[in-house]
Amino acid sequence: MWRKSSRSGGASNANCVEVAVAGSAVGVRDSKSPGAGVLAFPAARWASFVRRMAS
Repeated sequence: MWRKSSRSGGASNANCVEVAVAGSAVGVRDSKSPGAGVLAFPAARWASFVRRMAS
């Protein structure tokens, strides 16, 4: 299931990101163009990225 970022949807709506967990991978895509492709990351790398962004 794709989840839209809580940061998406600002006034310009220019940066819209969705994330989905699929087993040991995390997919990231542009919510305005979902058919344009997906970037896939190992779940552990994604978790590390999120932790660093939160600090």
